[in-house]
Amino acid sequence: MPELPEVETTVRGLTPVLHGQELRAVELRRGDLRRPFPDDLRQRLTGARVIGLSRRAKYGLIDTDRGDTMIFHLGMSGRWRVDPGALLPHDHLVIDTLAGRRIALNDPRRFGSVDLVATSQVPDFPAFRALGPVPLGDDFTPAYLHRVLAGKRVSIKLALLDQRIVAGLGNIYVCEALYHARIDPHRPAGQIARARLARLIEAVHVVLTAAIEAGGSTLRDYARPDGELGYFSKQFAVYGREGEPCGCGGTVARYAEGGRSTFWCPACQRR
Repeated sequence: MPELPEVETTVRGLTPVLHGQELRAVELRRGDLRRPFPDDLRQRLTGARVIGLSRRAKYGLIDTDRGDTMIFHLGMSGRWRVDPGALLPHDHLVIDTLAGRRIALNDPRRFGSVDLVATSQVPDFPAFRALGPVPLGDDFTPAYLHRVLAGKRVSIKLALLDQRIVAGLGNIYVCEALYHARIDPHRPAGQIARARLARLIEAVHVVLTAAIEAGGSTLRDYARPDGELGYFSKQFAVYGREGEPCGCGGTVARYAEGGRSTFWCPACQRR
């Protein structure tokens, strides 16, 4: 599933194509993804000018001069394609600009979503109401994390996947950050000292920044808007490396928790 770095890379890839551009045509090639497209999507976007693109957690936002914001989620297999030579069967939403550029939302598994809300109402969008601070923002601090994790018996791995605690972290980057912070993913979240939480936040910043610079991680379906793959998967320290040697001399292991695989090194990620 595309996580924060992949969505950030997508937004950055769409910005030079869409920012400041008038949308000449909007084509819906099916009625729904995970849920139906907004009934008035075509009418409200056609003729509008894009005035901003941004990201909130794992969602991309496209603002228009009509006071509307299109909010998209890439689901399991979604990606935007810029100036495709030909449309593919799973290009479900196609947008053309007056400047002659085209973007197509391709989603074979259709777990993504597209919503259109008034820009002033974006903070009240249901998926955003309970989100915690973003991991690359100023509010994601050791003091904050120490406070919200106090008394929690759930593992630190599952706590970091809770979007109410931190918005945008997913399985891949949590595994990698815990490895770089040398924290056992099994450890109860409320038992981690503030100094170690500071080290964890630093690891989250390092991992996410490196992943964004590498264009995200391509494991199966994901590709950047320009068609290039995400190359951070070449830098994985533990994710997907079960049975392979760790740099410390140990061996990468895997266990299942919360319906996801956790990869870690028992030798250097100690309680």
